[in-house]
Amino acid sequence: MQDVRKKARERVKAKCKVCPVCNGVACAGDVPGMGGIGAGLSFQNNVTALAKQRLLMRVLHGANDPDTTLELWGRKLALPVLAAPVGSIAVNLGSDMSDADYAHHLIRGCREVGTLASVGDGLDAAAFEKNISMIGDGGACVMAFIKPWAAREEIGTRLDMAVKAGISICGMDVDAAGLTVLRRRGTPVSTQRPEELAQVIKLAHARGIKFIVKGVMAVDEAVIAADAGADAVLVSNHGGRVLDYSPGTAEVLPAIADAVGGRVIVMMDGGVRTGADVLKALALGAQLALICRPVVVAVHGDEQNGVVKYFEQIRDELAQAMRLTGCADLGAISRRVLA
Repeated sequence: MQDVRKKARERVKAKCKVCPVCNGVACAGDVPGMGGIGAGLSFQNNVTALAKQRLLMRVLHGANDPDTTLELWGRKLALPVLAAPVGSIAVNLGSDMSDADYAHHLIRGCREVGTLASVGDGLDAAAFEKNISMIGDGGACVMAFIKPWAAREEIGTRLDMAVKAGISICGMDVDAAGLTVLRRRGTPVSTQRPEELAQVIKLAHARGIKFIVKGVMAVDEAVIAADAGADAVLVSNHGGRVLDYSPGTAEVLPAIADAVGGRVIVMMDGGVRTGADVLKALALGAQLALICRPVVVAVHGDEQNGVVKYFEQIRDELAQAMRLTGCADLGAISRRVLA
C-alpha cells in the first residue's frame, strides 16, 4: 500500500496530498475537492470521533481465527466494508481518470475482493447510465446512489437505468441536498419530505430494488426513513462536505442503531480508515461500514489492484482487531469490545 499511495500522490497532487492519515486537516475548505466544507470540522470530527473510541484487549479465549464474512440481501461478502460513492473524479480530484474508468477499476476490484462498489450519480443522467452499463455479472456487486433531484422524473429515470444494468440495491444520498456545486450549475437538488421519501422508496421496491437512505444523522430522521420503508439507513454527513460543525458519525451512530437497528440495516461512513475503525463502527451499532477517500486513492495508485490491496489490508486489520478483542465472528462484536 505504500507503493500504491506513492503513485497516487503523483497522480492527484493537484487536489489531494494523500496525507499519512486522511483526516481533513490539510484540505479543509477544499470543496469542490477532497476536503470538508468551511473550516473542515465535520470531516475532521468524523476521524476524531472514531479515534476517541478505545478497544479493550482480550486474549484469553478461543477466537483465534475470526470470520469476517457476512450476508447482505442474499450476497456473501468477504468483509463488512463497502466502497462508498463519489462524485465527479475530475471536479473533486483534478484527476486525469474519467468517471467511467474510475467505475471500471472500482467495480472490478470490489468484485475480486468480495465486496460491493458504489456508483454515484451526477449532473448528467447519460454519464450515470454509462458508468453502470459496464458492470457485468448482473449488477450483483454494485450499489447505485441517486441524488435527491427536485425534478422527480429524474429519480425514476435513474432507477430504471439501474434495473436495466441489473442493479438491485440503490440508495439516495439525501444529504446531497446541500451540495452547492449542483445548485450553482442549475441542477437543483432538494430536501425530502417524509411522504416524498416514502414515494421514492415505493418506486424502488416496485422495481425489486432494496433501498438505502444515506445521510441520516439524527434519531428522528432514522425513524422517518424506517417508517418510509427504507431497507437500510446510512449514518453519514456526506464526508463533512455539506454542513460544517456537524458531529462525527460515530458520535450519533449508537443512538440511531438503538432506535432503528431492529427494523433496518444500519450502515455508517465517515472517518473509517483501518480495520480497527471498522470494528469500532460495528461495536457502536453499524452492521456495515463504507469508505470513500482512501478507496479513491487506492484506485489512482494501482487501479483495480489498488482496490484489492486496500480492502485486503482492511480485512486483515479487522481480523487482527477481532482476534485481540475476543470476537470469533461479526455477530460477536458488541459494545463490550470498547473500553
